[in-house]
Amino acid sequence: MTIPPPARGATHLECTRCGATQESERLAGVSGCCEKPLFVRYDLDRIRPHFRPPDLNGRRPDLWRYEEVLPVRDPSFQTRLGEGFTPLIAVPRLAARLGLSRVWIKEEGQNPTGSFKARGLALAVARAAELGAKEVALPSAGNAGSAAAAYGAALGLPVHVVVPADTPAPIVEEIRALGADLKLIDGLITDCGRIVQEAVHAHGWFDLSTLKEPYRVEGKKTMGYELYEQLDARLPDAIVYPTGGGTGLIGMWKAFEEMERLGWIGSERPRMFSVQAECCAPIVRAWEQGMEEAEPWENAETYASGLRVPRAIGDFLMLRVLRESGGGGVAVPDSAMAEWVARIGADTGVFACPEGGATAAAAEVLVARGILRPDDEVVLFNTGSGLKYVGMTPLVPAHLQPAEG
Repeated sequence: MTIPPPARGATHLECTRCGATQESERLAGVSGCCEKPLFVRYDLDRIRPHFRPPDLNGRRPDLWRYEEVLPVRDPSFQTRLGEGFTPLIAVPRLAARLGLSRVWIKEEGQNPTGSFKARGLALAVARAAELGAKEVALPSAGNAGSAAAAYGAALGLPVHVVVPADTPAPIVEEIRALGADLKLIDGLITDCGRIVQEAVHAHGWFDLSTLKEPYRVEGKKTMGYELYEQLDARLPDAIVYPTGGGTGLIGMWKAFEEMERLGWIGSERPRMFSVQAECCAPIVRAWEQGMEEAEPWENAETYASGLRVPRAIGDFLMLRVLRESGGGGVAVPDSAMAEWVARIGADTGVFACPEGGATAAAAEVLVARGILRPDDEVVLFNTGSGLKYVGMTPLVPAHLQPAEG
């Protein structure tokens, strides 16, 4: 007799601070006990016999291939625009430049709307719609806004986005073209967040702010499952990840925990490295100082708009991941990001965003410090397409541009 697979969906939500649980089948923001991010939890013991790596054979190459550990219950809300299962590209010339034997680029610029934000917003918007939200809102550095706009358009759900006025023009035009209600303000993403909070309370919109709802991290965690599949049932020695709000870093760590409970892996984990901009590095500073939470960064500045996040609600979770993994934090200047964007392009054919350039700049630092060893297998995350930043500070410094003629 064949045992039917378990029903889709979560069993409950769990406070990431104290572990208290609450109902999963109603719209939720932060935990009611500690006002901290919530994690979606599943009956992994029940799922385990029916969700093994061989069971993925033949499934569509998108993030919904992991639907057993995603919270959307009704398949009609699985809006598919091509999100997930992005290429993992071997880059031997870049590896040699960095002094490493094996380096991969996880090329998230091939997601819908050109960035990794499509993963989180695919789940966040779908789940919000499934649970009855009528309109959603979020502050954004840009890419999350365009991703939310895309999935809102696909599901017929109105989306309100607030971004800094200096958000790259291609992203602004993308948000507008996808039909979202867009507001530009003078200020940082934290200022945008205050405006969204006021509007959410005034109009009853559902708040999609980073880690102020439990669903976006579920989309981002699929990057961890993909690495396991794409590396033929293993994980790398180290992951170097550009960190603003930190959902991807946190999500992958959650994925590895789930994968161990599912029997896919043992206790091994990659060392996780958070990369931030030198002039906006609250997580790196807190890690260096041995803090459990990060103080807000004053006067944050960087042309990598995704890294210009002076305060993150998930700070304690990111710091927990860095310490539990034996990893750490690295801050790099904008000039190094720009130089490595050019080097990545010339060595690999990938036009990286500044945040992607930051990961290679950080890897160079980690190698120089002896933290990354020559024989380590390292994954660098390019979180978006460099095309999104065209028209801003030149991505290719003049001294690295080829001569004409």
